[in-house]
Order: sequence, then structure tokens, then C-alpha cells
Amino acid sequence: MDFTHDDRTRELADRLRGFMTEHVYPAEEALARGEAAPGPEWGPPPLLADLRAEARRRGLWNLFLPGEYGAGLTTLQYAPLAEITGRSPRLAPAALNCAAPDTGNMEILALAGTEDQRRRWLEPLLDARIRSAFAMTEPDVGSSDATNIATTVERVGDEYVVTGRKWFVSGALSPECALLIVLGRTSEDGPARERHSMVLVPTDTPGVTVRRGMSHFGYADDDNGGHAEVLFEDVRVPAENLLGEPGSGFAIAQARLGPGRVHHCMRLLGMAERAVELACARAATRTTFGRRLADQGVVREWVAESRVRIDQCRLLVLRAAWLMDREGNRAARDEIQGIKIAVPRAVEWVLDRAVQIHGAAGVSQDLPLARFWAIARSLRIADGPDEVHLRSLGRREIERQLAALA
Repeated sequence: MDFTHDDRTRELADRLRGFMTEHVYPAEEALARGEAAPGPEWGPPPLLADLRAEARRRGLWNLFLPGEYGAGLTTLQYAPLAEITGRSPRLAPAALNCAAPDTGNMEILALAGTEDQRRRWLEPLLDARIRSAFAMTEPDVGSSDATNIATTVERVGDEYVVTGRKWFVSGALSPECALLIVLGRTSEDGPARERHSMVLVPTDTPGVTVRRGMSHFGYADDDNGGHAEVLFEDVRVPAENLLGEPGSGFAIAQARLGPGRVHHCMRLLGMAERAVELACARAATRTTFGRRLADQGVVREWVAESRVRIDQCRLLVLRAAWLMDREGNRAARDEIQGIKIAVPRAVEWVLDRAVQIHGAAGVSQDLPLARFWAIARSLRIADGPDEVHLRSLGRREIERQLAALA
């Protein structure tokens, strides 16, 4: 395996780092100091429009999406770019039109959408004229077992009727959100993983009620569309709004989650790298008990351990991306689950030490560390909790070992 970045990746990475330094970090600081104009309720700050225009001008647009609709990058080529954007998760991904959940939804539409669905929804998403949300998690069932999903999507004549309650529907509160992709139960028969389907529900459909925004560790993400609780009461959409075939909901979801997990993990590593930079700068300038923090043995150990954990995780993610490109998402299933287990844990550890080195400032709004920590800890639950991935990965490993001994 050769993980040396090719010429195109290196050139895009250099261009992206310049964009971050010249535009994203100054905008981030303006927001933190309260100097930037606020956006509408649950909407982005006006400065995001300027960032997007500059990103387009620099050719840094839709980098995440392979094939004809995006920049044509492989998963391995995009991974280091996602890491760079992770250094400013509040602004950089959105500035490049590479922010979840829109990225996964665009991948779904490109993969499984009809020509009409792509024309109506994918094209405006690619142009950032609208936003979208993905409605899967439910408050009334254990959604870590996705077969529990209880929202119903019932065929009635030429329509599908959606009934249920979802929450943590990221982006749904944004005034720009025009589309909900809803996972619901379409059948009570057959294999458990062939009973659910995905349907496209415009947000202005009668019966759709966005109730409230859910916070995570106190963060509402109110300038990024929040994380909504959404009620579906007798919501009727045309039958052609079904995404893919009836019963294909889980298969489509897995196709969506594979690349998305690589993106999440690399962005987390970008946060960790920035945290180490901040921690080292702090340790070099603060003195306690007659010595710089940088000269304290425990601080040096934390920095060394952080470096090892970040580099280990990066290699794990790049290997998963490499295998996905070569053999497909299914062949890389174990590697994808492995990074989903390892990276949020490692980054949470790194961020915790960086917070500790900063003391009171580390938990304040003056630095991004507290927000970074909340993101990392939340991702140990989002897209499947640690225990679900450990359970299935452990089962397959035992089966392999026993087969080898037989």
C-alpha cells in the first residue's frame, strides 16, 4: 500500500490550506468575537456566502463527490482534504459544499436517484441553493438496532403515506432545508433488513412538523440548521418519491454511510491536529511552579501520546479509503467499522488533554476545543454507537478465526 498523495491531491491540499489561512480562520475568529453579522434563526451567518464564492473561485467545490457530479476524486484523494476542513468544522465543510448531512444525501441521489429526482434535488444541492436532512433516528425505539425503526411508509394508491416521529434530524431547522430523506418501514414481511425504504419528502409537505432543535452537550448548532425533532402525520408524497426499490432502505443507507464515515473520521483528525497545535503553543507560554508547562513531564507525555494516536488513526482511515476505492465498500466493511470505533475515541482523548493543558480557557467559548470535544463525543453515538460496531466486527473476527482452525 502506497499512501503517498498524488499530484492532484497535493495541489488541492495546498490550495485548500491557503483558503483556510486567508479566509476561513479569520471568519471563524470574527464569529467567535461576535463581530460577524448573525444569520436568520437556524440559518448560516452571511459571511458563509462570501466563503462559498471564494471556494468556488479557487476550484474547491463539491470535492467529496466522485464521478460526474463532483470533483471526480477517489475516497483516498479526498480524505486528506477532509482532514484539513476538520480544523474548522463550523465553517470549512459548508464553505466547500462538503458538509454533512448534505454530502451523504447527494451521494444517495447520485447513486440511487432517478433522473427526475436528481434534476429536482441533486442539482440544487450541488449548487448550494437548498439544503437537505436525513431522518432516521427515532426517540421511541432503540435506533442503534436499525431494524427497530418504526416510522411507516405505506403505499396507498399512487402515494406513500409517512407516519412517525424522528429526532436529531441534522439541518432540518435551516430555512434553506427543502428536502427530508426519510427511512421508514414499508413491509412487515421478509428479512428484517428488507422491510424498510427511503422516501423523499419536501419539507413543505402537509403533515410535516418541525417541533424543536435538540442540543448535543449544550451545543444547538443553530447556525447550521440544528438537530430537529420532526413529526410526520399522514404525510403524503407521490409514489415516484420512493428512493430506489421498495425494501432497499438499509442497502442504500450502507452505501451512504461508508464514505461518510471516512469523511467524519478525517475531519476529526483535523480537529485533533489543531488541538495539538493549540496545546503546544499554550504549553510553551504558560509557567506553573517555576517551569513552563512544556517542560512538565506529564505534558510531554500527553503530546507524545497524542501524536502516536493521531498518526495511527490516520493510517487506519487511509487504508480503509484505499480498500474502498480498490474493492468497494462491502470489501472494506471491517476497516470502515474499525475506524468508526477507533478514531472518535482517540480524538476525544487528544481533545481532553488539550483542554486540560488550557485550564479554564479550554472549556470556554474563546477556543474551539470544547466544541471539538462535543463533536467527537457525539460521533461515538452517531452513525452507530461504538458497541454496535464492536459487536458485529467481533462476531466476524471470531468466525474467521474459527474457520481458519477448522
